[in-house]
Amino acid sequence: MIEKRPSFDAAAPAELPPAVAPVKLRQLGFDGGVIDRLDFLAEEVPVALVYNGISHAVMMASPADLEDFALGFSLSEGIIAGSNEIRDIETVTHEKGIEVKIELASERFHQLKERRRTIAGRTGCGLCGLDSLDAVARDLPVVTAATQVSLGAIDKALHALSPAQVMNAKAHALHAAAFADIDGNLLLVREDVGRHNALDKLIGALMAKKIDTTSGFGLITSRCSVEMVQKAAIAGLPLLVSVSAPTAMAVRVADEAGITLLALARRDSALSLTHPNRILP
Repeated sequence: MIEKRPSFDAAAPAELPPAVAPVKLRQLGFDGGVIDRLDFLAEEVPVALVYNGISHAVMMASPADLEDFALGFSLSEGIIAGSNEIRDIETVTHEKGIEVKIELASERFHQLKERRRTIAGRTGCGLCGLDSLDAVARDLPVVTAATQVSLGAIDKALHALSPAQVMNAKAHALHAAAFADIDGNLLLVREDVGRHNALDKLIGALMAKKIDTTSGFGLITSRCSVEMVQKAAIAGLPLLVSVSAPTAMAVRVADEAGITLLALARRDSALSLTHPNRILP
């Protein structure tokens, strides 16, 4: 069964999901009609990830499931190797945004400081020089799990995904990342205005709930870029299903990382791009 999430009544704005806000608007018809009505928009706020008192990154994100976000981001960015290296997570709301304060184990924090010092010492901007390019072409673990999933289970999970996107149902502007078991039952769904954030939140939730990532597969509603595949590999997801198209580099990286990649997944078909041995008829 899917993780229990609150259901929301459109007539009761006070019970809206945390990442959705009501707004009054005027709908203008090209035939001259005018309708004043209440609608809902996705919230987007600056979220600062602060490690042991030092701000590391500020992301524009949906203000929901931020502890999951902190866990998943920390793992997928190589700041930690496991949840046991985080001592505490605290969320503090300010007028201009939200701080997520993460207390790292001392050895990991020392490594993070050394990494920050290396980045600060580079000149220029963007991808400058061999070190920066090497940082993008990350060394990824190879996913060797023999997990196999039927097309029927994938179809079942895709059918369940849209109804499970409770925030997107209101605001129509949020990506989702989900995890289903091998029978196609959705276990977790996380949503965010940023596709990377949604996947980080899912990875964090899987860590927090100690769910074996090889026991099922991931689904994403967004374009499947190389960063999404990298995050999936680091999380150990053997199969990633995207409802949108991948990039060519994402396919190459998925192949190298041992990830089975399905793209343009619809309710009647999907494109199999890498390691099809995990897909059962």
